[in-house]
Order: sequence, then C-alpha cells, then structure tokens
Amino acid sequence: MSWMPVAAVLLATAGLLVLGVLAVRLWLDVRALAEGVDTASRALAEAAEGLAASATARP
Repeated sequence: MSWMPVAAVLLATAGLLVLGVLAVRLWLDVRALAEGVDTASRALAEAAEGLAASATARP
C-alpha cells in the first residue's frame, strides 16, 4: 500500500480536528461575549430607569 493516501487521510483528519478545536474555542468566546453584552445592557437599562425616575422626581 502506498503511503500517499494514508498521509492524505491523516492530514485531512488532523485538519478537521484543528477546525473542531477552533470552533469550540470560538463558541466559548461568543458565549462569554454574549454574557458581557447582556450584563452591559442590563446595567444600561437600570441606569435609564434611574435617570427617568430622577427626571420625573424634579418639580
């Protein structure tokens, strides 16, 4: 058996494994970013409510 097809299959498998690892890392980074965006949007909503409350409290 020739070594070229075996090498091609091993190289393709290694490439797919690398892509899989990168996809998992990207997914984890996106989850962390989404959590940060959610936290920031909640803080902005609370600040807007506080600003609206202070604006309506003035005579």
